[in-house]
Amino acid sequence: MARKYTSKIGGQAVLEGVMMRGERSMATAVRDEKGNIVVESRYITPISERPKIYRVPFIRGIFNFFDSMASGMKTLMRSGEVFDDDTQPGKLETWMAKKLKVNIYDVMMVFSVILGVALAIGLFFFLPLGVLTGIKALVTKYISAEANTLWYVTVLYALLEGLLRIIIFVLYIALTTLMKPIKRTYMYHGAEHKTISCYEHGLELTVENAQKMTTVHDRCGTTFMFIVMLVSVVIFSIVGIFEPYMQSLGVWKTVILFASRIILLPIVMGISYEMLKTMAKYDNILVRILKFPGLMLQKLTTKQPDDSMVECAITAFNTVMAMDADPTIPEKRFDTKKPYEKVRSEIKTMLKGVDESDIDWIFCEACGVKRSQLAELTHVRQLEYEKAVEFAKKRQKGEPLWRVFGKVDFYGYDIAVTPDVLCPRPETEYLAQKAIELSTADSAVLDMCVGSGCISIAIAGEAGCKVTACDISQDALDVAKRNASANGVEDKITFVCGNMFESLDGKFDIIVSNPPYIPSKDIAGLDKEVRDYDPHIALDGGEDGLDFYRVFVDKAADHLKDGGYLLLEVGIDQANRVVDMLKGYDCKIVKDLQGIDRIVVAKINTNV
Repeated sequence: MARKYTSKIGGQAVLEGVMMRGERSMATAVRDEKGNIVVESRYITPISERPKIYRVPFIRGIFNFFDSMASGMKTLMRSGEVFDDDTQPGKLETWMAKKLKVNIYDVMMVFSVILGVALAIGLFFFLPLGVLTGIKALVTKYISAEANTLWYVTVLYALLEGLLRIIIFVLYIALTTLMKPIKRTYMYHGAEHKTISCYEHGLELTVENAQKMTTVHDRCGTTFMFIVMLVSVVIFSIVGIFEPYMQSLGVWKTVILFASRIILLPIVMGISYEMLKTMAKYDNILVRILKFPGLMLQKLTTKQPDDSMVECAITAFNTVMAMDADPTIPEKRFDTKKPYEKVRSEIKTMLKGVDESDIDWIFCEACGVKRSQLAELTHVRQLEYEKAVEFAKKRQKGEPLWRVFGKVDFYGYDIAVTPDVLCPRPETEYLAQKAIELSTADSAVLDMCVGSGCISIAIAGEAGCKVTACDISQDALDVAKRNASANGVEDKITFVCGNMFESLDGKFDIIVSNPPYIPSKDIAGLDKEVRDYDPHIALDGGEDGLDFYRVFVDKAADHLKDGGYLLLEVGIDQANRVVDMLKGYDCKIVKDLQGIDRIVVAKINTNV
């Protein structure tokens, strides 16, 4: 026998594309609605590393069939997601996601595989047997019952059953070619075969070379199905020999015959798989005769592709070749589009009871849009969807949004937040704004208890002056330094690690601070989002919450120039007490948007 060269890469046509599968990877190349080729790829466990049963002759064909069917169905559904999907979640989908925590699309994939197998068995095995049963009943009227049970007659019936099965299969394939989407899939099927054949013939993988190849291939699934039917004729003929001995069983005879088709199907598949693999490796007269019917049948399931389809198949093939050779190449995912309302409904189900505005901010962050633009959002890309789900899962666990996102907008600057720093609050922007108003480019500003660095960054960025940023926590200062660098003001800020004024020399035009001001006894009663996620060192202001203000009363004047300002953020009902403490200062209280006394502006030796 003349041995042929066969590639270890196989393929499958999908919606507007081709999937190729190698030893260690698989890739699907699809044309999106704009005509661009997009690729999704992933690594798979090679047969050599799977349990030994996957490599046992005859048994391996059974596992290969169901594995290929499952992955093929999943790939087919994934290729469909590349295009717009405007369907809204139904009641069943919403109920399953909410009550059972089940993704209905995963359920659909499993159901599709089961339904596909059931349809194939019913259409190509039970239907022929049912028709044959009717034929037997009809023939019995014209020949003796004894003749109808002779073993060679039953074998003839088995052959007739096989012929019926083949006729039904051919008619089924022929009917599917009338549907335009299926016809295009058959064209991609042809592109897949041409690409693999081009490689197996040792030619450079170009569209021009691939188009010279035939659309049929020895290892095609269509040929496999035809071999299954031929093998089933032989196997079921053997069963037919024993049929005369089952006449006394009555209706159970029919039940046994139907059951035998199911029981013997794995054996049929195992034998068929080995035949397909063997025939694909050799080329001689006997092999050509055996595979000729299957190749002819492929004329129905493959059509001549256009160049764009072949280009798609070559892209998938080259991706698999590269990934099989280099396991460090990263996997890719389709950046598919999902309807915004559908995704929002999913997120809303996950975050039942959470404020609707939180869901808004999740989509703003995931999709990179402003809140005012959400009304214009119609679709969410795959990567945006994954971000939104990731954010929702964290929020579901009780994490505040600013911790979920890892950053917050402060005075127009992106400020990264970590467990080492207090999350900047909107009211602190009033403190920064007042400091900016009082600063000039020549001002020397001290930001005490700097935390994330938000105040220092806003002042340095808006006023353009030099800022000294001091904090007792080196971890907090590290966060502040990164934030200053990210916002391009690192050259205007000097960072000092120390306990309040102990590490500072010189005087400043402005001292600004948002110090810890929560009374120690009140911390346990704070909202969970503050108590469990903000560092207590940035919250605890001592027994009455005023410990840090006493330090400012004692030390700030020594570090302020004549006419300098001390700007302090205070807690609820603390403003007047702080003013009473600041003897020698002219003080003014600034309210926030909620009308709460929030900022104390104190100036030495002058009216404010």
